[in-house]
Amino acid sequence: MGELTFFLGLQVKQLKDGTFISQTKYTRDLMKKFDMEEKSSSKSPLPAGVSLPHDLGGTLIHPGRYRRLVGKLNYLTMTRPDISFPVSIVSQFLNSPCDSHWNAVIRIVKYIKGSPGKGLVFTDKGHTNIIGYSDADWAGDEKNRRSTSGYCIFIGGNMISWKSKKQTVVARSSTEAEYRAMAKSVCEIMWIHQLLTEVGLKVSIPAKLWCDNQAALHIASNPVFHERTKHIEIDCHFIREKIQEGLISTGYVKTGEQLGDIFTKALNGFRVDYLCNKLGMINVYAPT
Repeated sequence: MGELTFFLGLQVKQLKDGTFISQTKYTRDLMKKFDMEEKSSSKSPLPAGVSLPHDLGGTLIHPGRYRRLVGKLNYLTMTRPDISFPVSIVSQFLNSPCDSHWNAVIRIVKYIKGSPGKGLVFTDKGHTNIIGYSDADWAGDEKNRRSTSGYCIFIGGNMISWKSKKQTVVARSSTEAEYRAMAKSVCEIMWIHQLLTEVGLKVSIPAKLWCDNQAALHIASNPVFHERTKHIEIDCHFIREKIQEGLISTGYVKTGEQLGDIFTKALNGFRVDYLCNKLGMINVYAPT
């Protein structure tokens, strides 16, 4: 049947030095279906530092339209990790969306309209190292003060897994929020390592996990428990066990180079472009 080019809305393009996956046609069909073709584009999916209100006392006249559009944007995150965080935010208001929530969704559509052909490129970089970036936005939700965890995992220099998710409990400190995010990242790394091993692929260990919180890294390597760790004791045991087994090693990365930043908060256009480039996202259909 020849080389794979299209599957379930995913477009696959074979490049000279790798493979490019995008949802260009899906994106254009989405904009056409919701009459967004005449909208102007935006440099970022959400304004930096934005906080959407939860209760405004009113709902949209057609909330079903909001839910359908958010559902389609969720599917688009398969090749557009740069919209994972904003889509996770607007997904929290599916029950009773209001005008400000609809405007936020329109802002996301305006952003993808500026680069509908953007996607992920996978190339052979000559190694099979597993590298992860873990980050958290402490008490970012102004209503319930829950934090947002975010991570991305690379194999051989190619990003293959990412997530942006609100934490289920309130963290009492930024260190606690960061450590909970690290625990989720370690779980994902271990699952990926086991999966690749079962299918016969040899991967290099230990996997490297980068974090920009010095206190969280100190807790991971310090076998002594004290008052700062009693709320996350199970996570402490879990991460330390994997470090002692030689399956995980941790390291500090500067906040400016923290790739998980895009999965935990709204950023300005320049920062979004910088991180997209680091994540391996390109637009092969863009004019040169």
